Amino acid sequence: MAAAQEADTIPSAKVITNAQMIGVGGVNILDTYLSPEKYSGTEVRYMSHTLRRREGRRWSRMLVHQGSFAYADNRANEGGEMMGMYTFTYGVHYNWDFLGGRLNVIAGGQADAEIGFLYNTRNSNNPAQARLALKISPSAAVKYRFRLWNTPFSARYEVSAPLFGVMFSPNYGQSYYEIFSRGDYDHNVVPTTIASTPSLRQMLTLDFTLGRTTLRIGYLGDFRQAKVNNLKYHTYSNMVLIGFVRSFKLTNIIP
Repeated sequence: MAAAQEADTIPSAKVITNAQMIGVGGVNILDTYLSPEKYSGTEVRYMSHTLRRREGRRWSRMLVHQGSFAYADNRANEGGEMMGMYTFTYGVHYNWDFLGGRLNVIAGGQADAEIGFLYNTRNSNNPAQARLALKISPSAAVKYRFRLWNTPFSARYEVSAPLFGVMFSPNYGQSYYEIFSRGDYDHNVVPTTIASTPSLRQMLTLDFTLGRTTLRIGYLGDFRQAKVNNLKYHTYSNMVLIGFVRSFKLTNIIP
């Protein structure tokens, strides 16, 4: 009994790695509810990316907050679209460690909750579109630590693709007045699968230390598309990332 109680009070360290990043790059937007035209422009995104894992444990958690704003023009430069989006991601992954911990491979799943808007500056009728979605995605990542010029580096590649979920969408020809003022429901909450929302998110980053500060540079490719209710949507983002990384340990008592 005494040995069991002593084992229950062994300190366990939780390693937390948080990266704060800003991304800037190009975006291509299509929403046939607002316009059959494709719009191209610039997107700015803020991302907080956190990994949590207890030492000696195989499972880890990932929490990601993303907020973005984009402005895009059509080919004739006769009007634009403004897009704002917030995405929260919660993931759980199993870890494999190789080469004395220098190589880390994870695989698991994540849930993505999205809320946002798209506004077309040319439209007088139905000028805006709401974005609401919940997606479940398999995800994986690989991380490799190495040294160059006596400086520690860390390269990481992360990828996910939605398998199924649910999203909000008006039906073809249906106005928001009909949905919200008249209460005319017409398949506006749509179950989705990989067939109706073939999408991909990938991120490649490199961390390096200067003095006591760990910096991060990288690339984010976020390609979201959907075809529901006879409407087509896509948002293709290619962005350069820059930010800084903090890693620390929290020690507590295992309950």
